[in-house]
Amino acid sequence: MEKRSSFTGKLGFVLAAAGSAVGLGNIWRFPYLAAKYGGGIFLLTYIILSLTFGFALMVGEIALGRKTGLSAIGAFKKVNKKFAFVGWIVSIIPMIILPYYSVIGGWVSKYLFAFVAGDGHSASVDGYFESFISKTGEPIFWFVLFISLTALVVILGVEKGIERVSKVMMPILVVLSIFIAVYVMFIDGAWQGVIYYVKPDFSKLSFMTVVAAMGQLFYSMSLAMGIMITYGSYMKKDVSLERSVHSIELFDTGIAFFAGLMIIPAVFAFSGGDESALGKGPGLMFVTLPKVFDTMAGGQIIGALFFILVLFAALTSSVSLMETVVSILADKLKINRKILCLIVLAGCILIGLPSSLGYGVWGGFKILGLQLLDFFDFISNSVLMPVAALLFCIFIGYFAKPSYLIEEIELNGKFKMKGLFNVMIKYVAPVCLVIILVSSILDVFGVVKI
Repeated sequence: MEKRSSFTGKLGFVLAAAGSAVGLGNIWRFPYLAAKYGGGIFLLTYIILSLTFGFALMVGEIALGRKTGLSAIGAFKKVNKKFAFVGWIVSIIPMIILPYYSVIGGWVSKYLFAFVAGDGHSASVDGYFESFISKTGEPIFWFVLFISLTALVVILGVEKGIERVSKVMMPILVVLSIFIAVYVMFIDGAWQGVIYYVKPDFSKLSFMTVVAAMGQLFYSMSLAMGIMITYGSYMKKDVSLERSVHSIELFDTGIAFFAGLMIIPAVFAFSGGDESALGKGPGLMFVTLPKVFDTMAGGQIIGALFFILVLFAALTSSVSLMETVVSILADKLKINRKILCLIVLAGCILIGLPSSLGYGVWGGFKILGLQLLDFFDFISNSVLMPVAALLFCIFIGYFAKPSYLIEEIELNGKFKMKGLFNVMIKYVAPVCLVIILVSSILDVFGVVKI
């Protein structure tokens, strides 16, 4: 049996886990949700939930991984065999997400290539994005390139691959985020967007603002998909778990904040202050921002920098997703990691093809009225992740008991937020998770529009 890999210390763990948390959820998804749900009030709601709801789930998952030294399936089974099925549910989620996530990663790669090749103006033309994703060969090429790069990092292993790449990428991500956000703030007309984004307007606070912010936490913080359990299993016992989670949250929320500060003010500036321009939804990054870059002095360079940032974010998350799948299979099958990486790579390419073709030749085929990529996103993010998190809370709150994980967390000193952890895991989080699950299902069936 191969010796289990580990991160070299706190910095390596925090940067790798933050790299997992910081991804397209922060840079692609967070800004358009913030734009949709009232700007500042969504931002405030998200920060509060991140420090309470998100903290409890993340610290719990990492503690479970480190305590057991196993990935999801093995971890749940080791603590209580009756809950081994939860490990299987958690393990299925990254297997669903990784292929379609890599399709979007391929789109990012294409845009980066366009700006680096000096073709940023073409990327800003109306219909460019729709024309690209509706093709057959080109989106598949970029998808395969992105997922192959992901596999290469995972093959290199935890210390030489994931940790080394994260130590380079995460600081660059932070610097680029701040630089572009500051640049955008000085564009004529952008300040109105800054105010919209950072000033809470409590008249825009609604039930769905809270639900959307809670749902975003899963996507943004890599919760309920086995990643944090897997990374926790690689964490050394002498590293402070509580302080590490606070550091991860700071990275994650900080990048999300700066992503919104890049995109929302830029849209205001480009649209002349028209709030309806924020309604582009997921297309904000791919459709609106290239137009913004095209109007800037040095926009070709800024655009290239921006998509480098997004590619880094997408890659760190796809690496964590693939590492989780490989780790689960390695724990179960006892097969060499490198061979498993190649098997997972082949499987992801096959499973990802429908998502890539779903906007082109298979565009007429829909499930529940959703394109194939959107359907996989709905099943993983809106159904399986809340279910997995709910079962995790029930498991820890009422069977294994919070004290089981608190003992692990306090290996490195007093757990300062122990009271919050107990209350969130046993009472608050389960209620929130049921609300997210019911609301998401009602939304897709058209009963309630989120």
